[in-house]
Amino acid sequence: MSIERKEGLGVRLGLIRHGRTDWNALGKIQGQTDIALNAEGIRQAHALAARLSNEEMRWDGIVTSDLSRARETGRIIAQKLGIPLLPPDSRLRERYYGAIEGTTDAERMEKWGPDWRKSDSGQETDEAVRSRALSFVEEAASSPTNPNILAVTHGSLLAQLMQAMCSNLEDKPIVNMSFSVMERVDQDWKPLLHNCALHLEQPHAGRH
Repeated sequence: MSIERKEGLGVRLGLIRHGRTDWNALGKIQGQTDIALNAEGIRQAHALAARLSNEEMRWDGIVTSDLSRARETGRIIAQKLGIPLLPPDSRLRERYYGAIEGTTDAERMEKWGPDWRKSDSGQETDEAVRSRALSFVEEAASSPTNPNILAVTHGSLLAQLMQAMCSNLEDKPIVNMSFSVMERVDQDWKPLLHNCALHLEQPHAGRH
């Protein structure tokens, strides 16, 4: 599936979750802990970069969170597309999970139970995550110099952000290296692509 730019359409925002890390593989909550991409994550970033380079839709720049897993994902994509890698933006950081960061699913279940997301463990609230993410989006959408921007960020933030932008989107986990595209028409956002990872299913995906 590809996205083609047509004249007269509104601002487009491409939303990317970073590639896989060792903590992703172990089921550990990363939050704002700065964990690097692993070899698979690097291959995934190259796979999306190859996909985007073959689509007609052109992007004006790429911005990432200031965490290294997002920054490296963005660097790989920017280099392949030949577009500017803009300064990182801390508003795109993952949710802060407090004491939950670094724990596996088994550890979370043992300490906080199945409702660990609602535990008093120092987590950043949904409202706070949405507020800072939407602040970034509004600023990006109003930029006269970079009307079509790719943003590389994180799973929990993306889930909150896209629900805030378009409430009828399916609320499901955002997979590593997924690609979504939102288009702004007047003051409303509509999804053109949501949580798509077809590029990871292609033969030789990510080889470079």
